[in-house]
Amino acid sequence: MTGSDREAPALRPLLPPSESRAALRGAVEIATRAGALLRRLSRRRREVRFKGRINMVTDADRAAQTLCRDFLKRRFPSYGLLAEEGIDEGRGAECRWVLDPLDGTTNYAHGLPLYCVSLALAVRGRVEVGVVFCPPLGECFAARRGGGARLNGRRLHVSPVNRLLRAILVTGFPYDIRHKSGRAFHDFAAVCRRALAVRRFGSAAIDLSYVACGRFDAFWELRLNPWDTAAGALLVEEAGGSVTSFSGRPYRLDDPDILATNGSLHPALRRLLTGPPEALARP
Repeated sequence: MTGSDREAPALRPLLPPSESRAALRGAVEIATRAGALLRRLSRRRREVRFKGRINMVTDADRAAQTLCRDFLKRRFPSYGLLAEEGIDEGRGAECRWVLDPLDGTTNYAHGLPLYCVSLALAVRGRVEVGVVFCPPLGECFAARRGGGARLNGRRLHVSPVNRLLRAILVTGFPYDIRHKSGRAFHDFAAVCRRALAVRRFGSAAIDLSYVACGRFDAFWELRLNPWDTAAGALLVEEAGGSVTSFSGRPYRLDDPDILATNGSLHPALRRLLTGPPEALARP
């Protein structure tokens, strides 16, 4: 085991407990409100447009983002906000919300009940509060640094699986995979040959939440954005798991690649995902 694979010491919270609790309460409140809005709008005909070749955005994404932005500005006026649908406010603020108002837009637009609201609070660039709310299932995953991770109030812990052959993993493919596949397909095939099973749900925030609660044993993906991973990464860490870049560096908001595991599988998976491409073909 290399130095970068050893479990990192727990980081001390950057916010006073009273402030982090208030932020978590606010994040849970607005995520559940936005989730309720998404459910209501899902019963109507959806307006869909594309902001890339296969990257969808709907009227529901924009409506949920507006709801969240207005609430957060009223409740936390000094905090900045980075959100998927074109909001980049308060870049120099010490505290900044990171929001995906609808993660799993393609699922949502096709009536698949696998989508969520993802909201995190970063303090000096480090995630301190994270909430992922899945409206179709009524599941609210919530964490604050040093306070553990919970699902609807129940304490979470990652799975105990310690062999890839017994592990269920989850991943996703980047939107530009049609012309920049790179290692994505090689990695997917390599992991499929070594794991019990690999799934693809279409929402990185849900994938990470499911690692935190032990439904999945690990998650990896290339070329993601901060709003995709911020809340879920904290959930995994607070549930006892490990979250790094493929290189082994502890999770950072600006890292496009992410590997999140129950900890036990981290060294083996990281070696697999960073090995030479020709080695991936070997069973």
